Amino acid sequence: MSLFDLTGKVAIITGSSRGIGRAIAEAMADHGARVVISSRKAQACAEAADAINAKHGEGTAIVIPANISSKEDLQNLADETRRQLGRIDILVCNAASNPYYGPMSGISDDQFRKILENNVIANHWLISMVAPEMVERGEGSVIIVSSIGGLTSSTMIGAYNISKAADFQLARNLAAEFGPSGVRVNCIAPGLVRTDFARALWENPDTLKTATQHTPLRRIGEPHEIAGAAVYLASPASTFMTGQTIVVDGGSTIGAGL
Repeated sequence: MSLFDLTGKVAIITGSSRGIGRAIAEAMADHGARVVISSRKAQACAEAADAINAKHGEGTAIVIPANISSKEDLQNLADETRRQLGRIDILVCNAASNPYYGPMSGISDDQFRKILENNVIANHWLISMVAPEMVERGEGSVIIVSSIGGLTSSTMIGAYNISKAADFQLARNLAAEFGPSGVRVNCIAPGLVRTDFARALWENPDTLKTATQHTPLRRIGEPHEIAGAAVYLASPASTFMTGQTIVVDGGSTIGAGL
């Protein structure tokens, strides 16, 4: 397991009280990391952290609530992690927002702005708060959970897709900036996964059928199926990888063929 060993590492995972973020936190703890559980709701964070600590021992997971729309909350997340755990080795920008479902002709300015601010600018803020110590140490891994939406089109979540495409470019830019200091920045692009966040896309049988009929695996993903990519990107197994995107989508972006 040495290639994927995260023993002694400290990882912040935003949006980690449930869904993909929680699965990533659990997997990183399984591989030896101490993890920071963070989302808006402290109680939900505590439940996730308690489950990890029950499995791996008290102190494996700590709770630092944060709303990604608040720069002050994000600064506190970085500062409090350092105060409690001493360092930050891994940052997973997983939390995101999508307050609008429908054609782009109907989106309000406030909704569009919130999507861009929470899904792109907030990532930039938090990475900027965490990266300097990684640069100083000469190592670190930043992982942005984007989406295959950034690679495709949509008549229902177009603004969200725009934000996720921007995350790919954010990773490329920062990979170029931080690479000479040994700090890596990569993305994961999940396909449709069974989370509360994506419920509107998979709960409707017609939408689910449309989403899966041309997917080679003929199903949607589960949160734990995304976590392995995050462990890989955080671990020694991926030390020559930066500025890239791992697509984990059951093959949906390639289609099912003829």
